[in-house]
Amino acid sequence: MSTADVFLLLAAGVGAGAIGSTAGLASLVSYPALLAVGLPPVTANVTNTVALVASGAGSALSSRTELRGQASTVRRLAGFAVAGGITGAALLLVTPAGAFERIVPFLVGLASLLLLAQPRVRRLRRETVGDGGRWLVPAGTYVIGVYGGYFGAAAGVMLLALLLVATEETLVRANALKNILLWMANGVAAIGFALLADVQWTAAAPLALGCLLGGSLGPAAARRIPETPLRIVVAVAGLGLAVQLWVTA
Repeated sequence: MSTADVFLLLAAGVGAGAIGSTAGLASLVSYPALLAVGLPPVTANVTNTVALVASGAGSALSSRTELRGQASTVRRLAGFAVAGGITGAALLLVTPAGAFERIVPFLVGLASLLLLAQPRVRRLRRETVGDGGRWLVPAGTYVIGVYGGYFGAAAGVMLLALLLVATEETLVRANALKNILLWMANGVAAIGFALLADVQWTAAAPLALGCLLGGSLGPAAARRIPETPLRIVVAVAGLGLAVQLWVTA
C-alpha cells in the first residue's frame, strides 16, 4: 500500500462517511476506492463493511439530538438489524460472489422511487393499512440488514425509504435511526468478516479513519438542508447508483 493509496482511502473515507450518514450511499465512494487501490471485489466488499463501522460510530455520536425519544424504537428494531447483518455476512461467506448482483439494481431503484414518492406513498399507507402495517418496519429492517451484511450498496437508501414510508418520522430523525440500525447490522457483519474473511487491514485503517470523521459531519449537514430537496437529491443519487449497478452486473 503506497502513501498515495493511503491518502486516497482517507479522502474516500471522509466522503463516504459524510454521504453515508446523510444519504445512505457510502459504498458509492468507498467501494470503488478499494477497487482502485488493487483489492479484488470480495476482499474489497468485506474490507468496506469493516471500515464503514467507523462511519456508523461517527454518525451515531453526531445524531444524539435526533435520536432523543427514539430509544424504545431502537431497542425494538435492534435485534432485527443485528440478525439481518449476521445472516447477510453468512450468505456472503458461503454463496458464490455476486449471487445478488442482478437483483440489487432493482432493489436500489425501487427504494429510490419510494423516496421520490414518499409523501404520496405515506398517505396511501395511512389510508389502507394504518397502524396495522407496523410489522413492515421490523421485517423490512431484517431484510435490509441481510442485504447490508451481504453487500450493502445503498442499504441506507432502502432503510431510509422504509422508515419514511412506514412511520411518521421526519427525514432527519429517520436518517438518525437509519444510521444507528445500519451501524448495528454492519458491526456484527464486520466481526464475522474480521474472524473468517480476508480483510485487508492496511486498507481498512485509513478508510475507517476517514469514515469516522465524515460520519460525524453528515448529520450536522442534514439538519441544515430543507427536507424535500434532501430527499429528492438522495433519491436521484440512488437511481443513478441503480443504473450503474445494473450496467456493471
